[in-house]
Parts: sequence; C-alpha cells; structure tokens
Amino acid sequence: MNNVFKILLAAAAICLLWLCYDSITTPIKFNDQRDYREKEVIARLVEIRKAENEYRIIKGCYAADFDTLMYFLHNEKAQRVLKVGELTDKQLESGLTEKKALKILAAGGKEDKATYQELVAMGFKRDTTFVSMMEAVYGEGYNESVIDSMRYIPFSHPRQEFALDTATITTGSAGIKVKVMECKADYTSYLKDLDKQQLINLVETQTKLEKYAGLKFGDVENANNNAGNWE
Repeated sequence: MNNVFKILLAAAAICLLWLCYDSITTPIKFNDQRDYREKEVIARLVEIRKAENEYRIIKGCYAADFDTLMYFLHNEKAQRVLKVGELTDKQLESGLTEKKALKILAAGGKEDKATYQELVAMGFKRDTTFVSMMEAVYGEGYNESVIDSMRYIPFSHPRQEFALDTATITTGSAGIKVKVMECKADYTSYLKDLDKQQLINLVETQTKLEKYAGLKFGDVENANNNAGNWE
C-alpha cells in the first residue's frame, strides 16, 4: 500500500506540475497566435480602407458592399498627370503659370518664342494618362488575386467576409450630414480554433470596457475619419 500511495502521490505531483505549466503557457501561446493573426487581418483592413477612401473621393460616397468595391477596382480608371520640369522662381515672378506654359508649348512658341525655348530646354511637360484603379490605389506591384481575396477574413473557417456597412449621420449643431462607414472582423471569426477559454476571456474583457471585440476601422455612428481601433 505504501508503494501504491507513493506512486499516486508522484502522479498527482506530475499532474499538478503539468497544470501549472499549462496555465502559464496557454495564455502565452494564445497571445502569440493572436498577434500573428491580427497582423494579417489588419493588413487586409488597410487594403480595404485604401479602396474605400478612393471610392469616396471619386463617387462621393462609400461602397456599401464588396461586389461594388471590386467592380470599381477592376473597371474604373484613374487619371495621372506626368510632371516633368518645374517653373523657376524667375518665371513664376514674371507671372508665368503652368497653364500658361502649357498653352505656349501647344502653340509652338508663336505667342512667346523666348519662353517657349526656355520651356523646351528644361524639358517642361505635363502629360495626362489613365491607369487601372488597382494600380492607382495599390501601386505597380499589386497582386490582383490578393486584392480579389481581400474581402475575406484571414484564418476564418469556413471563410467569412469582413462585415461592411455604410450610413449617413448628422453631426454638429448645424446638422451637417456626413457619409460614414465601418469594416470589421470579430475575434471569433479568426481566433475560434484557439483555446476557447482564452477567447471567452478576451471577448468578455473588451465587452466590459465597452470596446468592439475584434478589429475594425471606421464607425457608422460616429465620424472618426476611418480610424482603426488598432491605431
């Protein structure tokens, strides 16, 4: 019996040590994985925000759904002005503007030969071209397949789309109407396969603090210039 008791005591000690170890390492592992995943989610939210801000500039409102936003990126063109050469201080002081300079160049110097020769010598020109909206928003190195998948929340299983919403709110004593939007992903969408108790604790903490339990930018109730809650 004495040996059995010793064996049971040793087993209990090992179990206790494992529980202590697990109680320390589980939150660490959860937070490490959360940090890793949130970097991916934030990167996706930033991509969406860039597209929505450009849509707002051109259309005067935000895209209310991803189909509309994707159509915009695939089919709209953005105007670019290639600028070569800058007017000198002397030219500006004499009253020469870019508009006048372009007019002189277009006329071949008939109106002002001296200025025309100066502009030609400095290689002054302004050319307007049109590029795809994807290139305008994300640069020449954009990956079309990555942009097409930006509507989906990384690490979500099954795959889920970010929640996207738009609204018009009234602000200030003057009653100014403002277009607003928000895009978000709750913790459960990209952390649900991790430790359940840690996830519950995280959600409860954010709820008690009256904060959104996840990652988001913008707000349909308050105009915040599309700030992200991670910033």
